[in-house]
Amino acid sequence: TFTVEEAVETIGFGRFHIMLFLIMGSTGVAEAMEIMLIAVVSPLIRCEWQLQDWQVALVTTMVFFGYMVFSIVLGLLADRYGRWKILLLSFLWAAYFSLLTSFAPSYIWFVFLRAMVGGGVSGHAQGREENRQIVAMCSYFNPFLSLGKVFWLAGSLLIIGLASVVNPTIGWRWLIRIASIPGILLILVFKFIPESARYNISTGNVAAAMATLRRIAKMNGAVMPEGVLREPTKERRGRFKDLIHPKYLRTTLQIWILW
Repeated sequence: TFTVEEAVETIGFGRFHIMLFLIMGSTGVAEAMEIMLIAVVSPLIRCEWQLQDWQVALVTTMVFFGYMVFSIVLGLLADRYGRWKILLLSFLWAAYFSLLTSFAPSYIWFVFLRAMVGGGVSGHAQGREENRQIVAMCSYFNPFLSLGKVFWLAGSLLIIGLASVVNPTIGWRWLIRIASIPGILLILVFKFIPESARYNISTGNVAAAMATLRRIAKMNGAVMPEGVLREPTKERRGRFKDLIHPKYLRTTLQIWILW
């Protein structure tokens, strides 16, 4: 018998992981553009709607408020229904509400729609972190793990560069529409992302996990390990109150403060 981790180790690093890295890394570009968008749009909506300082600041606050709330909700749903479905939902959600923002008739609508965009973007992490762990399992100190941070930087630079050209010419509404294009493109390539084999095996779907592992092996030109895929021993899943247990409370507080 063998586990998912052992199968991934045997298959090794190859074309599949490069493709996965590029697609999932691209979610960082889309995420950075949506988050950083407010910085380059705020001066324009301030003038258009005669906003005070606190009203401009509230826009950014609500984006991250949406991110915080929906990351919890989508995380729970990802555990129940799988990473693939939630990741697809987050792509559709973020792109849809981002486009709607460009048609916002008032400040109140703008704030609400950007909060919803933040909620959609938060779902990207549910799939990205899972797949980052898959890449890490067989890449060890591979430079791909460090290069992953470049995607966020690229998205930030891209939105600033676009703003310098688009805002003075065709306006901030068109900038928002253009910024939603990376998210829409990700939806088109989404079929190349498989459901996590680790998620499938955790739910007892051994056949689906094997299908994913065979697909990875085929793309990498590798051979699957011999034997039968073994389901892990069922363990109690973590609960929120575990975070505030005396054993973990200090670490929990430190991580929260750092973030």
